[in-house]
Amino acid sequence: MRLGITGASGFIGRRAAEMARARGWEIVPFSRTPRDAATRKFVPGEPADVDGLDAVLHLAGESVLGLWTAKKRARIMDSRVLGTRSIVDGFARAKHPPRVLVSGSAIGYYGDTGDREVDESSPPGAGFLAEVCRAWETEAEKVRDARVVLLRIGFVLGRGDGAMKLVLPVFRAGLGGRLGSGKQWMSCVHVDDVAGMALWAVENESLRGPVNSVLPHPVTNADFTRTLARAVHRPAIFPVPSFVLRLVLGRMASMLLSSLRVRPAVAENSGYRYEFKDITAALDRIVR
Repeated sequence: MRLGITGASGFIGRRAAEMARARGWEIVPFSRTPRDAATRKFVPGEPADVDGLDAVLHLAGESVLGLWTAKKRARIMDSRVLGTRSIVDGFARAKHPPRVLVSGSAIGYYGDTGDREVDESSPPGAGFLAEVCRAWETEAEKVRDARVVLLRIGFVLGRGDGAMKLVLPVFRAGLGGRLGSGKQWMSCVHVDDVAGMALWAVENESLRGPVNSVLPHPVTNADFTRTLARAVHRPAIFPVPSFVLRLVLGRMASMLLSSLRVRPAVAENSGYRYEFKDITAALDRIVR
């Protein structure tokens, strides 16, 4: 298996590459500035060279972390739409195109779900991230004569990178607490299962369309806070009011305060085997 990975140096991409190599797969990373002959150039807006690959895992995109200024929002949108368009154009131009594209997306597709549970059959929601995800997926679905899987990724848990790189030191210092009311639902997933599900999607020829990459059971932010505090053996007594988050983070606060109660119906019904099936096991592994 020759697997091309965009975003191969990122949190999920690195883990996916490690797991794929452990299976004996050949990894072909993509980069804006290739440093060796094994790496292919990837510039959003230019057709990507995917010729001769068996599959592509497309994960590249501007981080959603940071202040959502107008320029930041444009970078978030353009990096995903133009980047995915580059992959699609590459498929169209390749003499020997890949058989499958697993394209990253996010559960932000569903917008704020409140207490309502949603799955892959649910319609898109409203808001900036939902708009980004719809545009992102629309581009990926333009691939012809190949199987396309849209991996809608939840809140990724892992050690040393991602959002937990910011969250964990706060809780270790005993300064953690719920965000806002704490009643908003969080659909989390360990990085090993995001990577594992991506490789599973490459191999499972029955999979097409959206696949929610989340734990089987979402938790509220208050539950997440208590579980993480127990895992690091610290109290979590410093809640952050909603107005403070909005004052400090601006528009990005909506990502932390929105409720996303998402079920991985496709993964459950298609037999994906989780490495970490609940939030306690996932967080315990991270804080070891």
